[in-house]
Amino acid sequence: MALHCGKTFCQYLLHLAHDNVDFRLPEIKSLLSLRGRKCDPPENFKERSPFWRLNGLSEDDVHSVMSRTVCAKSAFELWGHGKTAAELKSSLLEYPKERMTPFLQQESTYKINVYTFNKTLLFKDRIEKINALDFLPFQGKVNLKHPDHIFCLLEDYGLDPNDIPEEPFYIYFGRWIADGQRELIRSHSVKKRHFIGNTSMDAGLSFIMANHAKVKPHDLVYDPFVGTGSLLVACSHFGAYVCGTDIDYNTIHGVGRASRKNQKWRGPDENIRANLRQYGTEVFYVDVMVSDASKPVWRKGTLFDAIITDPPYGIRESTRRTEYHPSPHSHVPVSMVYHLSDVFADLLNFAAYHLVLGGRLVYWLPVYRPEYCEEMVPLHPCLRLVSNCEQTLSSHTSRRLITMEKTKDPEESDALQQLANPRFTPNQGHNSFREKYFSGITKKSTAKAMTEPPQTKKSD
Repeated sequence: MALHCGKTFCQYLLHLAHDNVDFRLPEIKSLLSLRGRKCDPPENFKERSPFWRLNGLSEDDVHSVMSRTVCAKSAFELWGHGKTAAELKSSLLEYPKERMTPFLQQESTYKINVYTFNKTLLFKDRIEKINALDFLPFQGKVNLKHPDHIFCLLEDYGLDPNDIPEEPFYIYFGRWIADGQRELIRSHSVKKRHFIGNTSMDAGLSFIMANHAKVKPHDLVYDPFVGTGSLLVACSHFGAYVCGTDIDYNTIHGVGRASRKNQKWRGPDENIRANLRQYGTEVFYVDVMVSDASKPVWRKGTLFDAIITDPPYGIRESTRRTEYHPSPHSHVPVSMVYHLSDVFADLLNFAAYHLVLGGRLVYWLPVYRPEYCEEMVPLHPCLRLVSNCEQTLSSHTSRRLITMEKTKDPEESDALQQLANPRFTPNQGHNSFREKYFSGITKKSTAKAMTEPPQTKKSD
């Protein structure tokens, strides 16, 4: 029988990956809320630190989080911590013996790992640090390959790689509980995927979006700008049924020119369903269809547990919608520009009408950084803003991952509220993102050309 705190509340230590830093706290909060728990860090909590101490959780809660997170590397039951080795020792000696004893029995095996952030230690230095823990009452034998219990000494040398201190800023010691799901980033890499496009979402970000949306088994998840289905792949991994739409016929049907190097045309089985089949989640594939996101095609009522999407920004993929102008000479719909302000207004309205109560909308909002302010984030009377995380794209552009939760069903009074409150009306500033994006690139290229010395032509 496994030994653990079960429902007893201990203090736990999360070791975070140091990428996508802005996304980490919302992901952990979302995963804990699936268990009905709140994230309870200490008063001196530093969000950008690679180590977080969390209170008020059980080991079962931690296992649940680690079974899904791609932002956290490992989790530990924290036995002791301090700014110096002496403080660490005092802290460890004060830890309740009844919680230590089950893992230090004579019949059990163990090993101790040493992990340092922002500094590499020599092997002999690691051994010295392990030997300095000889005051702990370990009675079992060391087994480096298949130990019953794993312990870890973790040292934090700060965030500045150009100013690494001789001694760590902080030291932790604890019992390893579980690793996160960082392996999913490698196993689901777009480079290895059967069907991809020019704008296929990175695997790590896809799983982060699914976690922010609190996707869980048996949910129905919808992507209105589905593209090659990267977000559907991530959501189906967590047991959700997935569906999507896109205005691009070729992408939905997997035909036309390929996006891969050295491949001119897409193969006969390059489609979204094949992607889910590749990862063993085809059973969760509902369907995808060609559809214009600006047109109402769904029946009225709540349909989806989550809506997760990456709308086109007009950079790699155009933003367009269809318009029908019947005339005696033509009945063919005309393709027209779909302004970003209208894209987001339609998306939030759709979520308000078609999400279940408590369901989440997660989407990307592109912004021109010099002009960004919080008032640019679209709001809706039926949706609560949960988190707003930035991913920097360049010195002048970024995109923000917006997570919203439906708090009430639409009412007639909402229409008046949307007209009265400017935060509920489409922000026209989004419409010039494409021009500002390319304007920044042009300025950068011009500045580079002006600073580079002119090249002299060689004589024959």
